[in-house]
Amino acid sequence: MSATATITASSAAPSPVLKLNSTSAEEQTPSTPAAEPYRYAHLLPHFSQTQYPPLTPFEHVDPGHRALARERKAVANGTVAEGSTPLPAFLRSPNVTVSEVTPNLGVEVSGISLSQLDDAARDDLALLVARRGLVIFRGQEEFIDSSPEAYKEWGQYFGRLHIHPTSGHPEGHPEIHLVYRDGNSTFNFERDDSITTLSWHSDVSYELQPPGLTTFFLIAHPHARGEGLEESYSGGDTLFTSQVATFKRLSPEFQEFLRGLKVIHSGFEQADYSRTGRRGGVVRREPVEHIHPLVRKHPVTGEEALYVNRQFTRRIVGLKREESEMILRFLYDHIDKSGDNQARLKWTPYTIALWDNRVTAHSAIVDFKDGKQRRHGCRITPQAERPIPAKEGLQLD
Repeated sequence: MSATATITASSAAPSPVLKLNSTSAEEQTPSTPAAEPYRYAHLLPHFSQTQYPPLTPFEHVDPGHRALARERKAVANGTVAEGSTPLPAFLRSPNVTVSEVTPNLGVEVSGISLSQLDDAARDDLALLVARRGLVIFRGQEEFIDSSPEAYKEWGQYFGRLHIHPTSGHPEGHPEIHLVYRDGNSTFNFERDDSITTLSWHSDVSYELQPPGLTTFFLIAHPHARGEGLEESYSGGDTLFTSQVATFKRLSPEFQEFLRGLKVIHSGFEQADYSRTGRRGGVVRREPVEHIHPLVRKHPVTGEEALYVNRQFTRRIVGLKREESEMILRFLYDHIDKSGDNQARLKWTPYTIALWDNRVTAHSAIVDFKDGKQRRHGCRITPQAERPIPAKEGLQLD
């Protein structure tokens, strides 16, 4: 398959099954025809050679600010108790159920369609995601079965849409990042040289203005293979962790030390991965690396969060190599092992997850390889502000 090709799926070939572990985009070939057309063939990965210029800075205004301003006005008017965090109005309906996923992270919602939210409700949602880190919506058939144009309209409300430099996207819609793996191929940024498939990260944290509120959903799910289990879904879950909670677990003295540190986040390794012919074999924008605070502050809530991840963080500025490696290894180990700060999302059809990339990290779990099944998802990724240092006066330039 050439780098400009789209993975195709006609009525004769619904699934883009390509050669297993192929190292070159040109070596990948369509699979044997299957019985039924793939419902989401229009969302299969497309890899064009379109080149994009470097991203330019922009002013980001988080919608959560408007919701917070209304909340503070309600407190001043006495309609909301001071110090409380009331449930957003769009969730206060007899038809809506809301449950806490864990004490530190996540809320799960059912009984409401994201497609029906007005601007005020979207503002409230942005504030809720900022506070809880992760909000899961079940039963979102209307949204998922809408269109790429509707996905983009949704995402643009929360910020400038990011175009990924190396991933596949639906043809004509580079703003929609796709994850894709089936029985014979993967178009994800994956490593096979580890004893685990976990790869904790915050999305494209190497950008000058990384993402804030992010929307993701699966349109093809691995399913159970045992007798009598055909209708159940198993595999391909996503783990999330609260980087606010992981930071709070550290001692005050160590927290203060970390606040003064800066780290380099790099996209070069991800670009080099594609330049070898893997994933799709294209790099649409030259890779960048940027310096971010190791501890960042959320612009709306003011909460402090660790901002390091194995996938893109490379070193701590100003420290010797061994010093930097020692501290980063400790922090990565802390993130890995802090199960009490984590939540596991089990995907079911028409589930949408929204998370705040500024205060969480996540990892897909690739535990379904042996079943040779498809996992196909869409991510809508608005950029946010340049990370704000938790330590006032910390210079990043």
